Amino acid sequence: QVQLVESGGGLVQAGGSLRLSCKASGSSFSIFVAAWYRQAPGKQRELVATITRSGNTNYVDSVKGRFTISRDNAKHTVYLLMNSLFSEDAAFYYCGIGAGIPPRYWGQGTQVTVSS
Repeated sequence: QVQLVESGGGLVQAGGSLRLSCKASGSSFSIFVAAWYRQAPGKQRELVATITRSGNTNYVDSVKGRFTISRDNAKHTVYLLMNSLFSEDAAFYYCGIGAGIPPRYWGQGTQVTVSS
């Protein structure tokens, strides 16, 4: 069983930055695809970014050029660096890992609040 724990969320001013972290338990992290999703109140969960085990990344159009997903396989951790945050980026952010998308394993989420 894989467990994921997110951290790094919080309150930030519009235009600011946050870095989210997601640490995974278990020894198979390096073979998994990792992803960050977000869900704002009243909206569906949205896929934000993905990173394959070889480091290929993909982003939803709304965050391209502002967000960067990365992973450190030695630390079993995936990151999401978020720059130039807009109020529209405020949401609960979830990480997930698995053999593909959608992920099999999910974290509990971390809240990102953006003040204008």
